[in-house]
Amino acid sequence: MKEIIANLHMHTRYSDGTGSHADIAKAALKANIDAVIVTDHNVFVQGPEGYYKEGNKRVLMLIGEEIHDQDREPQKNHLLVFGADQELSQHAADPQSLLNAINKAEGLSFIAHPFDPPQAAINEADYNWVSWDIHGFTGIEIWNGLSEFKGRIKTKLHAIFFAYLPKFTAIAPQEETLKKWDETLSEGKQIVAVAGSDAHAMHASMGPLKRTLFPYEIHFAQINNHLLLPEELSGDPILDRRMILNAFRAGHIFVGNDLPAPTSGFRFTAKGRLDSAIMGDEIVAKGGVTLQAHFPSLAEVRLLKDGEVIKEWKKQQVCTHITSEPGVYRVEAYRRYLGRRRGWIFSNPIYVR
Repeated sequence: MKEIIANLHMHTRYSDGTGSHADIAKAALKANIDAVIVTDHNVFVQGPEGYYKEGNKRVLMLIGEEIHDQDREPQKNHLLVFGADQELSQHAADPQSLLNAINKAEGLSFIAHPFDPPQAAINEADYNWVSWDIHGFTGIEIWNGLSEFKGRIKTKLHAIFFAYLPKFTAIAPQEETLKKWDETLSEGKQIVAVAGSDAHAMHASMGPLKRTLFPYEIHFAQINNHLLLPEELSGDPILDRRMILNAFRAGHIFVGNDLPAPTSGFRFTAKGRLDSAIMGDEIVAKGGVTLQAHFPSLAEVRLLKDGEVIKEWKKQQVCTHITSEPGVYRVEAYRRYLGRRRGWIFSNPIYVR
């Protein structure tokens, strides 16, 4: 399998971002990102999709959309859509109708910032997902960069601190979001976890202080999606797009926070009597299954089954667990960085049936 790094959920001047698609590509090239997925609000921007190059570097830009009902007050139910190749915001008023339209178009859908905190200090409302009586969505955004930033701000002084020192922001996905993901998985659904930057490169000011809050390149150096592909990217945008979307659909992904330490090279696998599996796959429990997690460096590791921690390791790089019990197994890893314990790696599940 070939590993690539993809960052998704970002905005340009076509909605409420401040940069252009070219600005995003330039930032991604600087950060050595392999692919980005731009999701402007309620507008499917045609034209910018494809490879952007600078010297020997290249980044594949894909275009999706973040759809929500603009007539609803207060705003709720933001859905990330990509791979549908058409405008679908006309279905925004009814989340299930929207999901039905996405699936008919063979697109992918991810619930954006399911639990998004309000923030009075910067006049920001919450944009939670509230319509949970739905089915047919691909996955959930378990870690959202902008939502976490909002959640850290208790006063205007906090806003100034994190605006100038953004590396202190990223700590971990919200427990509430992880719990909801585990609950959904326990219902027998295969729900893919992704991370989203929610990058806007917002221009902000407070008195004489002026700052671009979380420029695109800051997001690209922090929380990313690491995809496992069957082969290397070819440079053909159509073929490579198909491989990337297939990896998102299958859940062949882990979420990595590269601030504490590089996350590339992590693997979570399962070996059974007759077959093997990677993240997102199913494997038969009969005869026993060996789960193994390989980390690029030492970490504090937790193995979860059906949302409950069943094993923990301290300062471990290779973690092994043998089971014959069916369940949904996933791995979390933590490291210390800038004086705090921080989320480092979050795998997608392996489904032992």
